[in-house]
Amino acid sequence: MSGSPADGPLHTTALGDAGPRVLFLHGLFGQGKNWTTLGRSLSASARVTLLDLPDHGRSAWSDQLSYPAMAEAIGDALATAGGGEPYAVVGHSMGGKVAMALALLRPDLVDRLVVVDVAPVPTGPMSSFGTYVEGLRAVDLEHLPDRASAEATLEPYVPDPVVRSFLLQNLRRDGDRWRWQMNLRLLGDELAAIADWPDLRGDPWRAAPYPGPVLWVGGSASSYIRPEHGPAMRALFPRVQSVTVKGAGHWVHADQPAVFEAVLRRFLHL
Repeated sequence: MSGSPADGPLHTTALGDAGPRVLFLHGLFGQGKNWTTLGRSLSASARVTLLDLPDHGRSAWSDQLSYPAMAEAIGDALATAGGGEPYAVVGHSMGGKVAMALALLRPDLVDRLVVVDVAPVPTGPMSSFGTYVEGLRAVDLEHLPDRASAEATLEPYVPDPVVRSFLLQNLRRDGDRWRWQMNLRLLGDELAAIADWPDLRGDPWRAAPYPGPVLWVGGSASSYIRPEHGPAMRALFPRVQSVTVKGAGHWVHADQPAVFEAVLRRFLHL
């Protein structure tokens, strides 16, 4: 696939040979492979695509970051790979905002939409992600002896071992040199843009509300979706239905994987 904001390739993994097309979009600092377990489970009855967003994983880096640019890049890639066939699109957090932008800008490519724990509004302060970026930048890649040393450097900034492990999946070694697989410079500098939400109904896009079915999934212990976000969501996605998963935080699909899969299968008719 090709067509990132830098006109470079978008890395994908395909699972399954028959059934409807389902695309998974990860969140900030993630990778398509984060959806592997669920993707493999669905692949018996669907053609699943796990995609690395621009500036993440093995996709190309760019020098800009915006939701319309990411959505257009992914839309061009899907149109080429799928021959115009629409996809059910599932996106979490930042990937959820990309998925919403894709549905609004390229509705012909989106059969139905699943938005996981994010709303089409500016997200609140991203201080925790700012701290993560500070910790990642504190790792001295030039003199790093091993992965354990990187984890030790990161620990004061990211006390949660699960989140720390999630971030460190981006650390790669090429020969005798370490590097971050994601575009840490751009992503760290553009946290405000990542937290924001563009007005896709105004100039220059003038996108109409998305007419297809939408499932809005939130975690009961998360603050990313609040009652006051409902009007904005319904204005853009009038056929939205909401589900709150008990015992789940922001990473709904990781906190309650069995429940999330059951909810997803029901909505996708799988």
